Amino acid sequence: MPPSSPDAPAPRPPALDRRTVLGAAAAAAPVLAGLSSPPASAAPAAAAHPARGKPRALPGGGDLGPNVLVFDPSTPNIQGRLDEVFHQQESAQFGTGRYALLFKPGTYHGLNAQIGFYTSIAGLGLSPDDTTINGDVTVDAGWFNGNATQNFWRSAENLALVPASGTNRWAVAQAAPFRRMHVRGGLNLAPSGYGWASGGYIADSRIDGQVGPYSQQQWYTRDSAIGSWLNGVWNMVFSGVEGAPAQSFPNPPYTTLATTPVSREKPFLYLNGDEFHVFLPEQRTNARGVTWGNGTPRGTSLPLSRFYVARPGVTAATLNQALAQGLHLLLTPGIYHVDQAIQVDRPNTVVLGLGYATLVPDNGVSVMKVADVDGVRLAGFLIDAGPVNSATLLEVGPPGASMDHSANPTTVQDVFVRIGGAGAGKATTSMVINSRHTIVDHTWVWRADHGTGVGWETNRADYGIVVCGDDVLATGLFVEHFNKYDVQWYGQRGRTIFFQNEKAYDAPDQAAVQNGPVKGYAAYKVGDDVTTHEGWGLGSYCYYDVDPTIVQHNGFAAPDRPGVRFHDLLVVSLGGNGQYEHVINDTGAATSGTSTTPSTVVSYP
Repeated sequence: MPPSSPDAPAPRPPALDRRTVLGAAAAAAPVLAGLSSPPASAAPAAAAHPARGKPRALPGGGDLGPNVLVFDPSTPNIQGRLDEVFHQQESAQFGTGRYALLFKPGTYHGLNAQIGFYTSIAGLGLSPDDTTINGDVTVDAGWFNGNATQNFWRSAENLALVPASGTNRWAVAQAAPFRRMHVRGGLNLAPSGYGWASGGYIADSRIDGQVGPYSQQQWYTRDSAIGSWLNGVWNMVFSGVEGAPAQSFPNPPYTTLATTPVSREKPFLYLNGDEFHVFLPEQRTNARGVTWGNGTPRGTSLPLSRFYVARPGVTAATLNQALAQGLHLLLTPGIYHVDQAIQVDRPNTVVLGLGYATLVPDNGVSVMKVADVDGVRLAGFLIDAGPVNSATLLEVGPPGASMDHSANPTTVQDVFVRIGGAGAGKATTSMVINSRHTIVDHTWVWRADHGTGVGWETNRADYGIVVCGDDVLATGLFVEHFNKYDVQWYGQRGRTIFFQNEKAYDAPDQAAVQNGPVKGYAAYKVGDDVTTHEGWGLGSYCYYDVDPTIVQHNGFAAPDRPGVRFHDLLVVSLGGNGQYEHVINDTGAATSGTSTTPSTVVSYP
């Protein structure tokens, strides 16, 4: 595609941003002082070999550091320790604390684990039913006056819950996965008082009772089993879910696929006896239901000794040395600065973060680059743009990557990107997918709309995700607030199941978003040369609060040919702050004034 094409990406692609739904005010909350723990010390640096001057081999395995808290049923005062972490993290939206709360197999009684920012809770069994909490794992929104639209960056995985009231509350927004969970009761996805909510994602989970989204605007559930589903607001999408409601978009707004075409669950830490291992679930095709329902899940396992256990303060050079040695990476909770790209060049490498481990580029470098190899697994970490512009933040495969990875794809799971919010950050393109058959399974790529370091040029980020590889599948794609295109898709045979987007709130005027003769940049743009593409359950919202007169020609743009197909699309103007003229291309009615009513297209073309 010629560089002069209006939808051509910049020579080296995009960036991020995010929403406070319906204009809720969003000052960054201060970090509470409650919890003090010693700073995580840096992992041992590579010492020079005394004889040859070569780096000494780095050790695998080791201690997980002070911010990984491991409990067993006999641990005293578990509730007190959980409360201590929560009180620090409850409103620390842009704070520096990072925590993983890990529970050894067994049964726990009378707990209410409230989960705040940058906190992950997980069981350490091979099955969720190995670790049972008679109690709750709770997310609510008291810190934000009952508004759950900013309950980001937290997770629950691999636990069985018997909720005290019969129903567990998980009122989250973006970047808050609920994976491999067994709720022996119901699940309430709304905050107390049923305030605004904007989530979310469930995978490989069984909820025996009813799931009640109530005020949740959108939600994606994959490869799970539920007793029933209560309602829908704008966009509820299901693939491979036993018990899912029938296809009925737009009324109720349910998009239901019987199976997920390809899936491979996220790697997870577990205990084999007294030793930590990482389980690597195997790939499934036409998946439906949970992976763990009939005993031991299918897959392979790696001992922790095969991982370089990184601590904040370690250098990118040391991480690259570990990878070059053949070690995998386990990033313990904390913030890591990298002054060169982390190079993942070996097939089947695992990079797994705990407790929202966060990677920040210095001096405009890319954070991570993956070679065109089989089976890389990236999971469970946050990339935070630095103050010097990065051309890209994450690159999966080099430009022109063409190898067939269908038998063993790279997966990008719970890898989140943020530009601004915690301070000024810039990146031209946030995430570039060049390798064929890559599966992007739950990401939130966000150019911040609130916090510090936020402004049309202050946290400039033109493009969110650019897909150049063929046969890429996205399951659970959340991309928001980029200065130009949020998603650009140039690869053939791409598929997206669930997409949630908000256009950049802070555009100063129509001219700032004018795309040649076109009003505004589509949220999701399929390249003009693409002949085959398909999407299900895609939504784009606008809230132009600086200039409410801004008009978007459409939310979605794609070549008009039979092989490019979309199902269940919607656009929404939040309170009439900006408008869409169409849903996709020139099809679909304009949004309707201040009514915040979706305009929908059930099938295109």
